[in-house]
Amino acid sequence: MDTSTTEFHSADEVPLQAPSREIWDSKYRLKDRHQRPVEQDVTDTYERVARALAAVEGDQADVWLPKFRWALENGAIPAGRILSNAGADDYKPAVSLINCTVSRTIHDNMHDILDSVVDAGMTLKSGAGIGYDFSTLRHKGAFVFGAGAGTNGPLAFMDVHDKMCFTVASAGGRRGAQMATFDVGHPDVEDFIQAKREPGRLRQFNLSLLITDEFIEAVKQDTDWHLAFPLHPAEKPDVTDDDIIYRDWPVVEEGYTADDEGRVACRIVSTVKARALWDTIMRATYDYAEPGFILIDQVNRMNNNWFCEEIRATNPCGEQPLPPEGACLLGSVNLTRFVLEPFSDRARFDWDRYRQVVAIFTRMLDNVVEIAGLPLEGQRRELEAKRRHGMGFLGLGSTLTMLRMPYGSPESLTFTDELGRALAVEGWRQALELAREKGMAPVLADAYELTPKMLRSRPQLKADGYEVGDRVPGRILHARYSEYMRRIAEVEPELVTALAEQGARFTHHSSIAPTGTISLSMGNNASNGIEPSFSHRYFRNVIRSGKKTKDQVEVVSFELAAYRHFVAPDAVESDLPDYFVTAEAVTPEQHVAVQAAAQTWIDSAISKTVNVPTDFPYEQFKDLYLQAYEKRLKGCTTFRFNPEAFQGVLVRETDLQNTTYVFELENGETLELKGDEKVIYDGEEHTAANLYEGLKEGTYGKW
Repeated sequence: MDTSTTEFHSADEVPLQAPSREIWDSKYRLKDRHQRPVEQDVTDTYERVARALAAVEGDQADVWLPKFRWALENGAIPAGRILSNAGADDYKPAVSLINCTVSRTIHDNMHDILDSVVDAGMTLKSGAGIGYDFSTLRHKGAFVFGAGAGTNGPLAFMDVHDKMCFTVASAGGRRGAQMATFDVGHPDVEDFIQAKREPGRLRQFNLSLLITDEFIEAVKQDTDWHLAFPLHPAEKPDVTDDDIIYRDWPVVEEGYTADDEGRVACRIVSTVKARALWDTIMRATYDYAEPGFILIDQVNRMNNNWFCEEIRATNPCGEQPLPPEGACLLGSVNLTRFVLEPFSDRARFDWDRYRQVVAIFTRMLDNVVEIAGLPLEGQRRELEAKRRHGMGFLGLGSTLTMLRMPYGSPESLTFTDELGRALAVEGWRQALELAREKGMAPVLADAYELTPKMLRSRPQLKADGYEVGDRVPGRILHARYSEYMRRIAEVEPELVTALAEQGARFTHHSSIAPTGTISLSMGNNASNGIEPSFSHRYFRNVIRSGKKTKDQVEVVSFELAAYRHFVAPDAVESDLPDYFVTAEAVTPEQHVAVQAAAQTWIDSAISKTVNVPTDFPYEQFKDLYLQAYEKRLKGCTTFRFNPEAFQGVLVRETDLQNTTYVFELENGETLELKGDEKVIYDGEEHTAANLYEGLKEGTYGKW
């Protein structure tokens, strides 16, 4: 069909797919305690959320309500907890509007470890996910002087958190989300890397390694790498200087020795070759898609709050590196809503409306702080002090397709950069206006004493005449000396000057989340976050109450639905133009390039998955994370479908058809089934793939 002579309209005219409505109904539609709907349609959900956020404006609520309603109708999508819980106090008063948190630092003693389990349970019960740094716990076999015995190590305590999370999630009807981070220099790092090779273990966790610049350089130079843990005071008589190295550590316990930089004396437990450890990491990632990769030095280097916090953990999907007890509220702008005349030679992006939505949405997310409903006092205090939020966007892959730009092409990278810059500049303009109207984030009103480490990390401070011991207001350290804000100053110098004088309403404005469920439901199956579409027709594994295994829902990509609506009603995948790109057709290098283009203007982080085919050669795969390091990314995650491991959330039909699962029957016989075959088991129909996973992983009948 010749699209150049056809009249098109806005992409928001595409009818809502049935699976999208079903997910809205199960996840975000307000219902009473008998599960009877309170809301009739998505418009009612928007109205509830808009009213709850506008109420924060007090006597100006009536002024802002129609603006908030307009933003929601034009592509502003608050994160799932806001959609589910804002304005729902009459039906569920003990829930949070926050999607993600990070645990307080877990100290290396039994009391604190068990307290952290209680705190995590309360957090998960409220609906928020949680991340932890478990490398603060001493290694397996280390002597516990108070108990007179060796410890089982951090992974044993992770098992406790894992079981707690599964129990809370089963009771609450929503899968609990946890992230465990772990230092690459910890003595138990290899056990952490290999943990998920054991069936059913740590399945309520995402796992990520904290990778330092020092380790990467050791890999590149093929040198030794020391695995070490802080030296216990009772161990000091038994060690020599050759047994000790100094490293950054998240906590200085009583009796630890620290140098002038604040680094802690650590006893070397063992030494490995850095490249051998790297190969172990990459092999596990190749086989099991974990652990992920957090470049923790880059995270802290680029942190807007570099002067008042040290980050060691992230939220469960990695887009929010957070300090202890940090919490972040999230929201995404649906880019597909701004495409005019899609697929035609007049296809274009509505930049003015995009900026207007970003401006209003910024105020909406800031208002969530007042009604966040976090369960722990430390979480509330941290959120109120910094008011950080993470606005991002979803549907990048779908939008590029409708604009006829192949994902990963040079023009797509330029477009991605422009999207991020527009979001950032408009967001920080609103940070200034809101600070003038309502006041700056409290942490920016405080003054901070400059330390030798701070001056060394920001040489410009010394060049500007500051010395150790000087007290400098947080608003100046934030606006003038943050590496990220210096980028903003390159394009909007007067704005950053004003922020240094006035202060900002919040310390962080942007991050890009994976947006899986909100993309499918509220986004009508637009592509997740900054990803290309996984496929144009595929299955999504979802947990349904009362069903013993995951349910498979067939969906089509938003761009295919839009193409059928505007161009060719009967189009199938083989009919689509070349610019219809899916994840499996994008090279790893292109994935990294798109993430790098987006990261320039995102002040927090990005949840991004580099999808590679099952048969992708390991020799090509093993250097992907080094490419991410060279691009100065903050992290990276990969996914390769591996039928010997376990299913992902998204599954291609061809992967299921090409995978054979072998079931052993009670009489000793075996039954071979293709992944997409239906089988009756225990009086219920399942796909062979999901039944196999449920039995293997121990989740069958427990959702």
